[in-house]
Amino acid sequence: MMNACKVVRGDGISSLSCNAHNALGVGNNKKKKARGGVSFMRNHGEESFRGGPVMAVANPGFASSQVSVETSRLEPRVEEKDGYWMLKEEFRGGINPQEKIKLEKDPMKLFIENEIEELAKKPFEEIDSKKADKDDVDVRLKWLGLFHRRKHQYGRFMMRLKLPNGVTTSSQIRFLASVIQKYGTDGCADITTRQNWQIRGVVLDDVPAILKGLEGVGLSSLQSGMDNVRNPVGNPLAGIDPHEIIDTRPYTKILNDYIINNGKGNKSVTNLPRKWNVCVVGTHDMFEHPHINDLAYVPAMKDGKFGFNLLVGGFFSPKRCAEAVPLDAWVPGDDTVSSCKAILEAYRDLGTRGNRQKTRMMWLIDDLGIEGFRAEVEKRMPQGNLERAAEKDMLDTSWERRCYLGIHPQKQAGLNFVGVHVPVGRLQAEDMVELSRLAEEYGTQELRLTVEQNLIIPNVPTDKIEALLQEPLLEKFSPSPPLLMSTLVACTGKQFCGQAIIGTKARALKITEELDRTMNVPKAVRMHWTGCPNTCGQVQVADIGFMGCMARDENNKPCEGVDIFLGGRVGADSHLGEKVHKGVPCKNLVPVVQEILIQHFGATKKTEM
Repeated sequence: MMNACKVVRGDGISSLSCNAHNALGVGNNKKKKARGGVSFMRNHGEESFRGGPVMAVANPGFASSQVSVETSRLEPRVEEKDGYWMLKEEFRGGINPQEKIKLEKDPMKLFIENEIEELAKKPFEEIDSKKADKDDVDVRLKWLGLFHRRKHQYGRFMMRLKLPNGVTTSSQIRFLASVIQKYGTDGCADITTRQNWQIRGVVLDDVPAILKGLEGVGLSSLQSGMDNVRNPVGNPLAGIDPHEIIDTRPYTKILNDYIINNGKGNKSVTNLPRKWNVCVVGTHDMFEHPHINDLAYVPAMKDGKFGFNLLVGGFFSPKRCAEAVPLDAWVPGDDTVSSCKAILEAYRDLGTRGNRQKTRMMWLIDDLGIEGFRAEVEKRMPQGNLERAAEKDMLDTSWERRCYLGIHPQKQAGLNFVGVHVPVGRLQAEDMVELSRLAEEYGTQELRLTVEQNLIIPNVPTDKIEALLQEPLLEKFSPSPPLLMSTLVACTGKQFCGQAIIGTKARALKITEELDRTMNVPKAVRMHWTGCPNTCGQVQVADIGFMGCMARDENNKPCEGVDIFLGGRVGADSHLGEKVHKGVPCKNLVPVVQEILIQHFGATKKTEM
């Protein structure tokens, strides 16, 4: 009954497997040999400031050993005024349009001062006639998790939820289903690459009631878009995995509670220069993808005490992608929130707010150097102290990344978790209602979402497994999908997203079905689709990634196409993939991918067998 799906590295070579054993009372860290902590490489250059008084700071991990920083560069650029954090007058030159909108009115007033109630009563004709209202709808509502789909669904919104660690309940799912069901074909739900829900079709006058309903089932959409901290990611198998290092759920929960102030809104971290991602690693599999997060907590023991080494700066953008780098810092488990707060405040205070392509936190790290950035974090810690990193973390770099799809025994005797594949993460209301029923009838009213856009049903007794497998919904959401389909990820695409250049979800399914039909592959190959260079589909971490673009067909006419990336890896040997083909028309894609599978992943055509 166990699913033996394995994930292959981008170069076609799988890692060695290793059995983990419980140790130190907090997880599994038996190693075959001593090693240093996991580190990641980044693929970008350095910048430095010159002229005027400077402070030289060490930068040991990068190409340059020191970065010179003007002392004035360390002056905070924001200040608290009337309870909200605002950009100081002297730093407002050359700021981007989004920063100007934030200056005109803090977006959190829509929630904190309940301005959403009045806004929701206005017809769109009136809203579009006033710049302030139009900015509310198109920009500021993103602080409440609401994204107006002006281009493809005028008057309708996507709503993004906060769901720390991807843990959701049957009552939550049933409520979300009730919301989208009333919108008919305009309504649906997606599982995202940050382990949370997005629902579609929402209309503005329903928003106040939806917000109240979310609160009633323990959900929040607050601070889930724009210049805010996104959903805290953790191990989807937390608390049930026999091989976990640490249960990440308490840590992601306290981080989320701090970030949104228990659903009341945390104004101290809602005016960041750009979006910001955080994860807590709990497994040797590194399902959490720490190398692409602005802050990653990596389990590590120091002087007999459990805590985390910190990685910082990982991000994707259209102009630059970078992997997280070690901060050379260790924090006790009890200091998870205080260290997150210190890093966020350093970024809030010192990050630049000009070109949006150069405002993610890694650009600040470039400016200050890693030691300079570390010093700014340290001064913001409660005691003004930040310990150096533990010599070793608890990750086993020889561990072979497992597939969670299928049926697997939990650490709790007699219980199992069942991983099911949700094709490109898309669900309809009736699917969600059925999922709620399955979670209640076979489990403990709980489901887990994964960054690969799939679902896990935990706590299923062994004697209920066979009945669960016979449920009709598991024909659609299979625990044993075809190999190439099993690891497929796709962003929203231009069906709903105004920034997407191509359609993704339906096309990804169609092409992958054809590849599964025509090709034999020895192991799963992770294929990711994204509709534009914003890379919400995270194509750079995929074995094969497809980024939407405009191409030219055989008649030199414009058509939808993709740039193809190859060689992305996840886990301890993470690596961002590189572009290998540019502007391939989508209609010509199948034979191109077939050849890639043959050359790089040991595949053969079924007709040749």
